This record gives sequence, C-alpha cells and structure tokens, in this order.
Amino acid sequence: MILHAESVPFSEIPGQSKLFNKYQTDPLSLKRYYSTVVGSQSDLAGRVSEVLANYKADREILSDALKEINLKFGASEKTFRNIELLRSPDSVAVVTGQQAGLFSGPLYTIYKALSAVREAECLTEQGIKAVPVFWVATEDHDFEEVSKTYVIGRTGELVESATAPKNCYENLPVGYIKLDDSIRPVITDLIESLPPTEFTEEVRELVEETWVSGEYFGDAFGKLLTKLVGKYGLIILCPLNGKLKRLAAPIYVEAIKRSAKIVDALIARSSEIVDDGYTAQVLVGEDYFPLFWQGSDDKRNALKKIKNGTFRTKDGAKEFTLNELAEIAANEPGRFSPSVVLRSVVQDYILPTVCYFGGAAEIAYFAQSNEVYRILDRPATNIFHRQSFTFIESKHAKTLDRYNLKLTDLFEGFEKILPQIVEQYLNAGTSKTFADVEEKITEQLEKLDRELSMIDPSLIENLAKRRPKVLHHISALRNKFNNVEVRKDEVIRQQIDSMFINLLPHKHLQERSLNVIHFLNRYGFNFIDWIYDVIALEDKSHRVVRL
Repeated sequence: MILHAESVPFSEIPGQSKLFNKYQTDPLSLKRYYSTVVGSQSDLAGRVSEVLANYKADREILSDALKEINLKFGASEKTFRNIELLRSPDSVAVVTGQQAGLFSGPLYTIYKALSAVREAECLTEQGIKAVPVFWVATEDHDFEEVSKTYVIGRTGELVESATAPKNCYENLPVGYIKLDDSIRPVITDLIESLPPTEFTEEVRELVEETWVSGEYFGDAFGKLLTKLVGKYGLIILCPLNGKLKRLAAPIYVEAIKRSAKIVDALIARSSEIVDDGYTAQVLVGEDYFPLFWQGSDDKRNALKKIKNGTFRTKDGAKEFTLNELAEIAANEPGRFSPSVVLRSVVQDYILPTVCYFGGAAEIAYFAQSNEVYRILDRPATNIFHRQSFTFIESKHAKTLDRYNLKLTDLFEGFEKILPQIVEQYLNAGTSKTFADVEEKITEQLEKLDRELSMIDPSLIENLAKRRPKVLHHISALRNKFNNVEVRKDEVIRQQIDSMFINLLPHKHLQERSLNVIHFLNRYGFNFIDWIYDVIALEDKSHRVVRL
C-alpha cells in the first residue's frame, strides 16, 4: 500500500515548547545546550568514531544480557544477529525507549521503535555496524501513568482499558509488578469493545499470548512489542537485568561521588534556559540527588540531601553518607536506579549509543542532562525527535473534505469550527442573521459611545465595561444555536464527534492516546509495515497520513 503524508510543522500544533520548536527548526543554534548536536541525521556518521573511542563497557556482558532478555521475549533471528553484532568493537547502537505501557501503550511507542530501526538501517547502508535498541523504562514507578490505554469502540466512542493488579503499590517499579487474574476481564472487555473485523481474532491471540496472569508487566510489554516489530531486528533492553546493573555500577559510583557538582551544574543550566526565554523541563533543587534508592521491599525512593550533609530516602527509613552510597553502588548496583537526567548517561555508558530518538519532553530535558554528561566526562548523545503521525481513516478524511477542514483546524476545538459548519452547510440564513445582528449592535454601541463622550466621560467607562457582556450574550446564544442545528442532524453530529475522538482524543494528538490495537483490528498487522514505509527521518514535522 502506497501512503502519502502531509507535513505539519510542530509550530502549528498547540502545546509545543519553545525550546523544542527551536530544536526542530534550527538545532545548531542551540549548541550551548546540546554540545554534540548535528544539523540532520545525515551528519550522524561523523560521530561514530567519538562514540567508539569513549565506550568502555564490556561488550560480552552486554550482549549476553541482551540475549537473555530477548530469548525470554521470543525475539527474531534478526534480533539475535544484531545482538551478536554488538560484540564487535566497531558497532554502535541507535537507541530509543519508553515506559512499559499497557498493551504497548500509546501509538508513539511504535513510532519510536521504528524510528530507531530505520536510522540503524541508514547507518548500515553507509557501511557502519549499527543496531536498534529499545530501552524499556521498567525502573519507573508511576504505574498510574502506564496502567491504562485507549481504543475506539464499536460506536465510535473512546474506550479505556485499565489494569490494577492486587500486589501493586505506590513507588513499586513497573518492572516488579506482576499481572494477576484481573488482566483476563480487561482483555475480554478490550476485544469486545472493538468493532468485529477479519483481524479481531488475530488481535485477541496477540494480546492473550503476551499479557498473561503471573507475567511481569514489563515482560508482557516486551513480548508484545517483540511480536509487533521484532522482525525488523529490534533489540529490547530491560535495565533491571542483573548483568546490566553490574555494567552500570562504575557510572553510578561516579555520579554519586560527583553528585554535588551535578546538582550545581543542573541548577546553573536551568537558570540559563529560563534566562534565554525557555522552560526548564526538570526542576532541580539544592537537595536533589541523581539516583533513586531501591529498598528491600522493592520500592523506589528518591534520595534527598539533608542539612547535615547526609542523604535520606524520601520515606525517611534510610540515611547514608556519600561514601556509603558509593560503596553500596559498587557492590550492590541493583539498589539504585538513575533519575531522569542521569538515565540517558547510564544508558549511553551501557550501550555504544550513536543517537537517541525521543519525544518533545525528552529533547527538552536533554538540554539539562547535557551538563551531567559533561560532569561525568562522557560525550553527550545526539537526540532526534521520533517520527510523529496522525493516521486519518477514510471516513474521517471524507468528513474533513466535506466541511473543507484540515487537521490544524481541529486544534481550535469543536466550538470554534462549529459556526463554519453551520453557516456553510446547515443553516446559512439564521447564521447570517446572527452576523448582521452582531454587526448592527456593534455599530449602535459605537454610536452611543460617541454621544456619551459629549455628555459625561464617566459614562464611556461604564459602557466600556458593559460592551463585552452584551456581545458575550449574543455570542453565547449563537453557540447554542449552532449546537442545536448540529444536534438536529444526528448523522452530522456523529461524524464530527467521531472525527474529533479519532484524530484528537483527549484534545491531544492521536499518537498520545490511541493504542496500536485500534489500527491492527481495522487493517491487520500490515499496519506496522505501513508505519515503517512512511517513515522519513529527515522530515522533522508532524505528518498526516490518509489511509
């Protein structure tokens, strides 16, 4: 299937940070924040020699750990060939990552994985040994954030799926959470909510084979992701693996020893970012510490510096000196996990990372974590924005065309485009009457303003306060009229509602809410190949694809 994509600059999409927009359009101008930044992916090959010169981790241990992880997930032969390739001293990794979301989480998880795959292939074509790696953030402990996902139901409604295993408690890393029998009705409800198609049974088998009672949440995620994109040779990495923890021990120790310098540098960098008119993504205070403590109960606890110079866990149960923390990190690295600004450095210490594909927020916090690389004498990794898509199914494309709308028009919201639809397609006469009334009222208010100015200036001030209220009441009545007109034609109302739910669920880009299962059920597993085919790494825009 040949798909055509229309590019939409991120600057036209609401909610994008100023720093992110600047990075997308002119990354070289931000070199003070991204020390090794390149202008485009095509310039990436020039960084390989620096990456290899600074990579010191044991490749045999790394590859053995990755083989162990991916065997468990049922990886493809291509993935195992890539793992073996990592043993070679001249090979590099193209890395991406994401939290382990329910049933793979939002669509952008798939976009991240395939962005890394395509970049690794591009480097390979240039004669560079490169493999794609997906870092599953199983150390994260915000289960509420990953425990739910969304599909479109049989009648066009947004359907939430959510799981809550019994032994899931606050601050427990996602990778330590085990699914229980409660996952079965969640899967049943998910499948029954989907409109039945020729692919529904295949989707059911996929979910039931991977999300099994007794399975760890992170492992279920890894198995499903492997089944979806494993054929492309994607290597999945779980940082909770014991071998990988031991590989990370030296960088943990260094981060602990230099934690005061890291905090000072992060605070200074945050101030620079704000002074330049941007927003700091991660808030760092004087008591910040770049690692979390893993207690004997498996809970993940933030460490905070207290007045006497020691470090206490957030729950108050443990207190350490800096030397004690460094010694524990050297001998029991499994007791620690990196904070968000340290994680990329740890990731790139374990892996020979040539670049990372992230989202807008990750690009923003790399401007801060760049300082952590500097303090720990590590070369900063290049970050690129993952590919970003909105897939528009034919029925919603027809609705857009019928009312002469584009995706960017929908960002204004339902109430904003409603007048256009009513005026042009439903009741042009009454809509014109409203416009005439508003125009005449404005004219008369201006006339009144002129006459009052000659009588008493204080009356003008009084009129100025009342004018917006008069116009507001007319506008409110007009909105009610528009809604009544649309409700009178139930078919049109359903078309518009369904379009918004599909293209902007929760008033955000489709990729942030919808699960890939929605599209797999509609189009089959070829949909993954369609994503792969439409990727264009040099296009830094959001891309709108009509199916």
